[in-house]
This record gives sequence, C-alpha cells and structure tokens, in this order.
Amino acid sequence: MINKKLIKDLLNESACSHNKDKKSSCDKPKPGATSGGCAFEGAQISLFPYADAAHLVHGPDTCLGASWETRATLTSYEGENNTPLGYCTNVTTNDIIFGGDKKLAEAIAYIVERKKPKAVFVYETCVTGMIGDNIDFTCKEAQERFGIPIVPVHSPGFVGGKNLGSRLAGEAVLDALVGTREPESIHPYGINLIGDYNVTGDMWQYVPILERIGIKVVSTLSGDGRIEDICCAHRAKLNVIVCAKSLITLCRKMQERYAIPYVSVSFYGKRDTSNAIRSIVNAFGNEAMIQKAEVIIAEEEAKLEARLLPYRELLKDKKAILNTGGNKSWSIASALQDIGIEVVATSIRKATEEDIAIAREYVPILMKVPANEQAKLIDEHNIDILLAGGRSLYTALKKRVAFVDVNQEKKVSYGAYGGLENLAIDVCAALANPVFKLAGGAAPWEN
Repeated sequence: MINKKLIKDLLNESACSHNKDKKSSCDKPKPGATSGGCAFEGAQISLFPYADAAHLVHGPDTCLGASWETRATLTSYEGENNTPLGYCTNVTTNDIIFGGDKKLAEAIAYIVERKKPKAVFVYETCVTGMIGDNIDFTCKEAQERFGIPIVPVHSPGFVGGKNLGSRLAGEAVLDALVGTREPESIHPYGINLIGDYNVTGDMWQYVPILERIGIKVVSTLSGDGRIEDICCAHRAKLNVIVCAKSLITLCRKMQERYAIPYVSVSFYGKRDTSNAIRSIVNAFGNEAMIQKAEVIIAEEEAKLEARLLPYRELLKDKKAILNTGGNKSWSIASALQDIGIEVVATSIRKATEEDIAIAREYVPILMKVPANEQAKLIDEHNIDILLAGGRSLYTALKKRVAFVDVNQEKKVSYGAYGGLENLAIDVCAALANPVFKLAGGAAPWEN
C-alpha cells in the first residue's frame, strides 16, 4: 500500500538542495497534471535498465505506454533482455469492481515460468492504488513460491512527479534487494554507479578508464544493471551519483545504513570527466592511485585534443542555445564549451536548485520558459545552433539554425572523452547540413 509518511519524507529529503537552503519541500504533487512525467513514469525509467528483471505494470494497458523504451538504455546482458517487452495485467472494469489481485498473481506466474527472470518489478498505478489491490501480499506470496525477488513498486502517478517516482524506485530497490546477498570477494576500491541510465552507452565510455586506474564497479543502478550485483551493492566502498539527483535519497540511506560515502559527478565534457575521475580517486585517499589517475587523465586529454583538432576550426566563434532538462542544463553546456562553442543560454525548467546554481556558473542566460524565450534569443544573439529535445526541432527549422538532439532520443553517446568527440562530429555535421537553411526559406512557388 501507499506509504504517505515515506512520500512526505522523500519530498523533504534532507540531502536535497531545497531543504539545505530554503527548508522547503520539493517536487510537490499536482493532482491531474503529469507534465514532465508522473511518479509512475519516473519509477519505470529508473528500473527499466535492469535487463535481467521483468517489469510488470499492474494497471490498465493505457499506462503501459508511459516511458516504455523512450531511452536507448543499452545493456551487455547476454540473456534475454526483458526491458523491451511490455508486461501488463490490463486491469478492466470488472477488476476495478472485484479486485485485480488474482489477475496479478497469474501474471507474475506466467512471466516467471516462461521468461525465467532474475526478479520481477510490479508497478502500482493510479487505478490499482485507488481500488486498494494488496500488491504487497501478492508479491510476497509469489516470492515465496518462486524463490526470486518479486518487488512491489508503489509509485502511482497521482502521488507526484517523475523525480519522486525515481526516489520511490530507489526505496523499493534498497528495501528489497540491496544487502540480500554477499559477494565472493570485497574489492578495496569498489564503487556503485548510481543514476547513469547508460543511454546510447555513456557508461561504457568511462568505466574502462576507471578500471585502468584500479577501481571496480560493483553494481550499476540503473544502466546495464544486474539484480545479483545490486544485491551485493552494500559491499561497495563508494557510491558515485552520475548527474541524477533524484537518487540522492538512496545514497544518503546507504551511507546511514552501510557507511558508504557518496560523491556527485558528471561525465559530460573534458573538464567534468577529468574532475569526476579525480573526485572518485580522491575519495579513496590512496596516493598511488591518485598519481596513476593523473597520468591516465593527461594521456586521455592529450589523445582527445589531437582528435578534436580538425573540428575546432569549424566550431570557432559559433554560438549555441541549449534547451534540455535537469543536470544537462549545465553538463552539456560544459561539453559544448570544451569543443569551442559559446553557450549563450540554457533551460532550467526541469533543473533542481543545485543544478540552477551550477548552470549559472557556466551560462549567462537561464531560460525559465524556453518555449517562449528561445526563438527570441536566437534572433537577438545570432545563434548558429540549437541543441535540445525533438520538440524544439521545429523552432530550429523556423529560425533556420542547425539542430542537434541531445535528449534521451540521441543516437550516439556524448559521455566522457570519447563522447565529446562524438558531440563535435554531430555539431559539425548539423552546421554543414543545408536542410536547416532550406527548410526555413520560401517555397519554390513563392519566389
């Protein structure tokens, strides 16, 4: 059942910048409004990258489409990837009247017997939350019957926004999985990567570098996650939050429960990637590792600069506007600056107070309502390129400026040193693409 006290605590997270500075609740629920995503969507996004688990939505089939496969969260899992498969109990009017617990039990049994997942996540939705289906009891019975974790996720959309849903997903994982298994050995420099969804393989850009330094990734929550590894996450020595502040509660509670400290980093751009590596190795305090990290950082930066040389001349004096969400309001801005582009403005519409403070250090103009502001700024500052989500493509075409999609629909990784080269390639290709100039012009019959 929905835990009102837990939701209240999550909205007043002590480690969140809202409560540190303003002593005010964050992410307050707005009944009937799901603009930017509801709690159910946030929970799905956070847990989908666990490819060896099955994901079952207990609700109407209309809920199934929310967030399903909206991010290219890549996985190296060699078994059957259950993430692309949409499981749903398809609650109907009869189930609302008589209850959907039996249908849920049958759906879990069907999935476990045919797909053999390592775990099953069962998502409560608005409908099943309101009619009072006892998914906790049903999941507990199924777990005892099948001997694998059957995890209830209490995140119906009406309790709040997407950010709260991610926190509720973190709570479910912490309570049901973390600490339930012991690893064969404990690495002295083991870390958990938290909040990187491995969109288009971002994680694979920097994990090999960390491994060269001597750091082992114990588990990843979420991208390329494995249930058995997550069960051993309590034996890591450091939690590394990669941009996503929505899982700060998970890190704080793991620090309180298992004495695991945490650091928050970004792997977008040359500067932030180097600083992220330094933050991680400095947290361990091993002088030999710190020196080794500096050598590897210097090598990687030198190789990157050599590869970026052909693009720097093309990008010289170019101006950009960035319209994306959350931490990307400053992390992508940092990456663009690293390839020589002046970032005139960035959107802070979905950013936290902490993100806004960091964005202010990188970019002079912060857009609160980018839909109303970006077109005007393109004209005023003679902008060359707009980097945003797909919905802003029409603004770019109308204003006849180049466009690059940097949201979760992007096709290649922009993470770490290798990703920065990919970003430079895509920006140069967009600037050279004649379609943006042609599409905004008059039709041939109008001349």
